[in-house]
Amino acid sequence: MPVLDPPAGPGPFRSARVHLRGERARSRRGAVLLEAIVALAVLSVAGTAAVTLVSQSADAVRRAREADVEAREASAFLHAVSLWTREDLDRRLGDRPQGDWRLQIQRPSPTLYEVVLVDSARTRVILRTALFRPEPPRQELPVTSPEEMP
Repeated sequence: MPVLDPPAGPGPFRSARVHLRGERARSRRGAVLLEAIVALAVLSVAGTAAVTLVSQSADAVRRAREADVEAREASAFLHAVSLWTREDLDRRLGDRPQGDWRLQIQRPSPTLYEVVLVDSARTRVILRTALFRPEPPRQELPVTSPEEMP
């Protein structure tokens, strides 16, 4: 049911008109205050989310830089390992500590070596490669003919 304003001008309803206007003004001020509080709450939630996002992004950048440095160091070490001879690789077959890492060398076939560099906790592989080393030439025994035999 619509609320009707009392008739304008002087009369018995004048005090009711003034009373209604004062109530509306107070109710409007209350609504504005409530809107301001809600706006501040929304702003504070958005600000907190932005600060959290910036913090997580900075942490991700730091971790990426650390991983890049570790990968470069591991790559340099694996490059040195790739220069090892067949004999060097044979001496180091198995799993052994190598600085901050664990070096695993396996020989799945006579000419192929699998080299794996894992972190010291053995939770993740840092780098992996396969190295080919040909078998050493076999020295053939001289073939002697029956005529050459003493």
